[in-house]
Amino acid sequence: MSAKPVLQREPREGVPDVIDTLEAYERYCERLARSDGPVAVDAERASGYRYGHDDWLIQFKREGAGIGLIDPHALGEQGVDWNLLNEALHGATWILHDATQDLPGFAQLGFEPSALFDTEIAARLLGLHRFGLAYVTEHYLGITLAKEHSAADWSYRPLPRDWRNYAALDVELLIELMDVMARDLKAHGKWQWAQEEFAHELRTGLRPRPPHPVPWLRISHITDIQSDRRALAVAKSLWEVRDRLARSYDIAPSLLLSDSAIIEAARRKPHNARQFRSIRCLNERVRMHLGNEQDKMFERYAPIQRKVKPSVWKRTIEEALAIPASQLPHMPDGQSDAARTNAPKSMKVWQRHHPDRFRRLQAARALVNQVSEDTHTPPDVLIKPQIIRNLCWTDEPGERDVASFLRQQGARDWQIGLLAESLTRVIMVRLP
Repeated sequence: MSAKPVLQREPREGVPDVIDTLEAYERYCERLARSDGPVAVDAERASGYRYGHDDWLIQFKREGAGIGLIDPHALGEQGVDWNLLNEALHGATWILHDATQDLPGFAQLGFEPSALFDTEIAARLLGLHRFGLAYVTEHYLGITLAKEHSAADWSYRPLPRDWRNYAALDVELLIELMDVMARDLKAHGKWQWAQEEFAHELRTGLRPRPPHPVPWLRISHITDIQSDRRALAVAKSLWEVRDRLARSYDIAPSLLLSDSAIIEAARRKPHNARQFRSIRCLNERVRMHLGNEQDKMFERYAPIQRKVKPSVWKRTIEEALAIPASQLPHMPDGQSDAARTNAPKSMKVWQRHHPDRFRRLQAARALVNQVSEDTHTPPDVLIKPQIIRNLCWTDEPGERDVASFLRQQGARDWQIGLLAESLTRVIMVRLP
């Protein structure tokens, strides 16, 4: 890598147009099929603007085929056959950066990657201190990318040239990056580790994500009102109405009513028109002021925002305040399956109430940290901290088959082979 990184402003072959017709899509699939080697892939969404997390642009690059910017919504409306793309890329390794963000959307469309190389996972395994794509390309290739539109409203059409340029740069260097990172992984004896991580990520990322069991509990700072069941009723009702309206208008829920407004309304519980009017956030359209180009993007949604009148929130609150006491919602009691099987994260709980377990946990952590230093791999990459906590949480962890326990908790074979035997010795020691 050169001392001063080179700024790459555009793809070497120029900024491509968006592929939004079946004819253009079929031609690009033909080019992909005639080409060979891995394929660089990325996707852009309209999070914060639209209701869902759909992909609004998907970028591909394969040597010999060039970069393709595919509009899945436009093609979907025309009855696209995604199997053409699957067949063209059959057997190819898909190169992504932070695949956890993109694989669920690919699965929803019906894409079928044969294999995965995740440059972010590789960066973590190799002990890099930063994992963003721009940093990783600078570290390995001596090239920094011009990145300016990551938070854009990617559902906007037509896409401006500089947005297309940004999207194309996301896949411009991934093939070269994979080559050099693969060599580094092999040189450090971590290639097999990476292969297992990639396979695990591909397998889990393509699975349907289970819905949240109580979705309204995702309101920010909901725990601030957890002891007030009437406040919870107001928050729950506002969240449900907001979610229904946001879905019907295809707009981000936060652009109709913020979480902070929901919490404030739940705390204050306005019982009449005067009290309701005094809560400004319930009576004014949500306005985003970030001081950049996003402000104009948010303003495109003003006509939708104006359709939802303050009277909607007022009526919702009134109905919530009239719910009989016997029907008021409450926070979970913490005795779900996850709560019963997962050790607490708070070290105060360990120290104050379970000192023996805490000492054992400290010993296990010290072991993981030592292996981390020896292998130049971050501790949380070697093993999820929650798995170590769970291992040390029971009264007699020494009676466990540690390797089997780690596997049940989701650890990969390389992690088990690296840690199980030493962890067994550590947790079996009777600590004073």
